Amino acid sequence: MIRSFCIKTNNNYILNYLLDYFNDNPPENMYFSLNSFKIYDNAIFHYKGENYELFYNYVAKAFLDLIIEFYEDKLISNLLEYNYFYFSDKEKKHILTICKNFSSDIENLEFLKRKSIIFDICKEYIEENKFVILDGFIRFRLQEYMCILDDLVDSAVNSFIIEKEYVEFINLLKFYINSQIPSNKIIHLIYFKNESVLLDEEKNIIKIDTNITNAKYMSDITFSSNDYCLNTLLNILPKQIFIHLIDSNEDEFINTLKNIFGKKVTICFECELCKKYKINPFIYKK
Repeated sequence: MIRSFCIKTNNNYILNYLLDYFNDNPPENMYFSLNSFKIYDNAIFHYKGENYELFYNYVAKAFLDLIIEFYEDKLISNLLEYNYFYFSDKEKKHILTICKNFSSDIENLEFLKRKSIIFDICKEYIEENKFVILDGFIRFRLQEYMCILDDLVDSAVNSFIIEKEYVEFINLLKFYINSQIPSNKIIHLIYFKNESVLLDEEKNIIKIDTNITNAKYMSDITFSSNDYCLNTLLNILPKQIFIHLIDSNEDEFINTLKNIFGKKVTICFECELCKKYKINPFIYKK
């Protein structure tokens, strides 16, 4: 008994995609045909064998891939336009880029979850039906998938807002620095595994200011040691900062300092001071 499943569409790119999919690795006892009719073009998978599970899985995989390839970006864009219409076109374009980065991350559990959901829905549909009209299927059969995309858009928007606030924060502090007269002090920042110590030009320890009443920057939630370190530097306004990375790790805090202080920052890995602290990273605590 021959099993067949027909995908109806007017999109020539999808038809060529399905043809290439089949030609790339055609299973035994399966063949593919393209037929044009008055309303739709039909892409049909035919199977003459007895392993129906193989047939269902193969066609469901093709179905899954074309949905992600040809529909996902448009679906995400529609969700963004509907739920976040108040963003500018430029902002929405940037959010779409974040969405694509999220959706293409193969280590992301949501990436695997959405593919699994689409596959299961497609396979169940193929087992119970002989044809599908693509646009109608996308509109009415993939509600669980749409919920995942909705969450994906929300996550991308949150990421965009955090990124935007970070840029505004950097610009605000850069404006503050540029509006003040800098000191003539040279500061050394020893940095190891998210711990920092400040040294003056003579390599003496500078006490980090933990008084939040003097803070030029306040964290939204709680102050960390890096927040106190940053505020101390903003109070000192040094003419130059040498950052000694003991573990050679330029993390978010170090990048923030580079963005705020610009050319005043020099990153160091191998000077005598670096070597001293690499031998005993916690010497400054003594």
